[in-house]
Amino acid sequence: MASINPANHGLRLAVRYAVLSIIAVVFLFPLVFMIMSSFKPDLQLLQDTGSLRAFLPVGDLSFENYREAFERAPVWTFVKNSIIVTGLTVALSLFFCSLAAFSFAFLNWHGRDTVLAVILATLIVPFETIAIPLLLLVSKLPWLGMDGIEWGWLNTYRVQIIPWVADGLTIFLFVQYFKDLPHELVEAARVEGASWWQIYSRVVMPLAGPVLATAAILKFLVMYNQYLWPLIVVQEESYRPVMVGLQYFFQLNTAWGEVMAYLTLITVPVLIFYLALQRAFIASIASTGVKG
Repeated sequence: MASINPANHGLRLAVRYAVLSIIAVVFLFPLVFMIMSSFKPDLQLLQDTGSLRAFLPVGDLSFENYREAFERAPVWTFVKNSIIVTGLTVALSLFFCSLAAFSFAFLNWHGRDTVLAVILATLIVPFETIAIPLLLLVSKLPWLGMDGIEWGWLNTYRVQIIPWVADGLTIFLFVQYFKDLPHELVEAARVEGASWWQIYSRVVMPLAGPVLATAAILKFLVMYNQYLWPLIVVQEESYRPVMVGLQYFFQLNTAWGEVMAYLTLITVPVLIFYLALQRAFIASIASTGVKG
């Protein structure tokens, strides 16, 4: 067996970390620019964009842009709405899509492959082609509320959540992951008399940490960045999400410092969610394993 040269190994490791560090810096540049610009007045912000000063905390720095951003728009209302809509959609999507994927991966029923093919085919359908029919549908659907039956879902949280609970990509991710799990685990659980729900909740899902984190991050980004659908179905300010709220800063006079302050504020939940899921993703990989 050939011995490994410690010097060559150390050099390769140093080069690898250097390349990864450069890539990380490149990806961090937009965030650094956004945060630094949020503390600068518009004139200085525009002057600094042509040099490295745009990435440095130099010049006349203050929290004035943040104060004016809160005066121009109800920022916390938009952030709250996005967190509610995104959080509920992600939770419901993970539950229902994993249930559907479980049936495709472990249950034998007539037409299973055809139904899965139809679901995957929806991935190539642009949202713009179904936006108007979906709008007409949700504007007439009933809903059982506290005051009885209500007609129409417009200007509500549910109209921003329910249409996006199930999607082909999330189902596909779960199906592919479930198919790679040892089916002997399911067969052993069936022999022990476990029900399908018990197999799903106690055998399969505890092993699904990586795909849960991946699907949650992808779904979170899609929902948090929703613009066109909320713009169509939500006219009341109290239900608008952050992306629709961004247009408040481009009305009349555009203040780029306020725009950067607003973007910084709405990016914080994304970073917190990503870092939390990244830690959970690493932990799930470290703890997940099947011994032969």
